[in-house]
Amino acid sequence: MKLALLGYGRMGKEIEKIALERGHEIVITSNGEETYDITKADVAIDFSVPTSAYNNISTCIENNVPVVSGTTGWLDKYNDAVELCKEKKGGFIYASNFSLGVNIFFALNEKLAAMMNPQKQYNLDIEEIHHTKKLDAPSGTAITLAEGIINNSDKQKWELDGESTKELIPITAVRTPDVPGTHTIKYNSEVDSIEIKHTAHNRKGFALGAVVAAEWLIGKEGVYSMRDVLNIG
Repeated sequence: MKLALLGYGRMGKEIEKIALERGHEIVITSNGEETYDITKADVAIDFSVPTSAYNNISTCIENNVPVVSGTTGWLDKYNDAVELCKEKKGGFIYASNFSLGVNIFFALNEKLAAMMNPQKQYNLDIEEIHHTKKLDAPSGTAITLAEGIINNSDKQKWELDGESTKELIPITAVRTPDVPGTHTIKYNSEVDSIEIKHTAHNRKGFALGAVVAAEWLIGKEGVYSMRDVLNIG
């Protein structure tokens, strides 16, 4: 496939390596300053910045180029992207995290939330740790984890650096050099603790998932998630 990389930072370069290894051709690399013809690409992968993501995605959809986005921090316009995709009969996948392991972790988190919901003696919190160059906090992955808990429990909202209550999930965001991403869900009571954690060792898993998603999306119409790509129930 002919691939456009919209966002050519560390993740973009890692995606490029994986795509080339899998026999694909990179026809566009852009950091937002270059002009390009998106119609040269069969599919686009957006790992840009929050201020550029929606423009990248809408440009692809307007030009009938399916697009996969892993940029976080722009989701106030996510519904606009969904509506545009439906209107133009395009193909679109957004994921806060493309790693196979993380998507299994998402499903595990939801099942655990439902199991723990009757156990009111436990306080819940989420911690995420990323490299110092990550622009948004909390991470999109942490927000997805919080939303998964909210959809499967009596919790109603999340808050950065908040206090755990019956209705609130606090998220702690830590920034430290050279950490690809670690996410921990903690349930603590007076007598014990239950914890699940996903630790990324490098960016290769994220890049591979994004390329697999792009391969899967070609020829499809609609808005999808990584659960569709990986057939995770």
